[in-house]
This record gives sequence, C-alpha cells and structure tokens, in this order.
Amino acid sequence: MCRLFVGADPALWEPVTHSLRLHGVGTSIRIEAFFWRVLEEIARRDGLGLNELITRLYDEVVEADRDMGNFASFLRVCSGRYLALQLAGEIPEDQRVPIRSLDAGAILERERWRARVPAELGA
Repeated sequence: MCRLFVGADPALWEPVTHSLRLHGVGTSIRIEAFFWRVLEEIARRDGLGLNELITRLYDEVVEADRDMGNFASFLRVCSGRYLALQLAGEIPEDQRVPIRSLDAGAILERERWRARVPAELGA
C-alpha cells in the first residue's frame, strides 16, 4: 500500500515558497508543490491568478470572522477539500465550470447530511 505513495515523484512534496502581496503587505507562503498545483487549478477555473485566489480566500476567511490560525494549513485543506468534493461529485471534473457558479450552500448542506447519516445509522 505505502509504495503507491512513497513511489510518487518526490518533487510533489518539495516545499515551495510563493511570495505575494496581501492588501499591500508583502508576505510569503511555503507549502508543498502538490498543493500549489491544486490551487493553480482552482484559480484557473474561475479565471484568477494564483495571487488573486489566495487574496480572495484570505478576504473570505476574514469576512466570515474565522480564526485562520495557520494560513498555509488552510490552503492545504482547501486543496484537499477541492479534490474530495470532486470525488464526491460536488465539483464537476470539467474545469470549464467555474467554482463560483456552484451553489456552495447546497453543497455544504449535502456534506453535513452525508456526515450525519453514518453517525445516525451507527447509533
């Protein structure tokens, strides 16, 4: 089983630092190349550059009054959620479909429902 993961291209887990400006403040984010690739795909879907996507994610976290904690970890989770939601059929694999066109509220509700059902069946 582990060979499937260990045998992957080591470049995927190499940390890459990306420098950008968030509202005029210079900063840098260091995450693995794999996550940058996923974030670039997410950005392309909505016609954004990578910096624009990161700025929007940052702004929406602030607007939602969420404790961001570690922003690099948040970006990794965003990447993982994107892939998981594709596997669940919630985000179309067709990259011409922008993410902004999806009904986020309905997707989140279905996700909560899927999480509840197994717990209720086991109770």
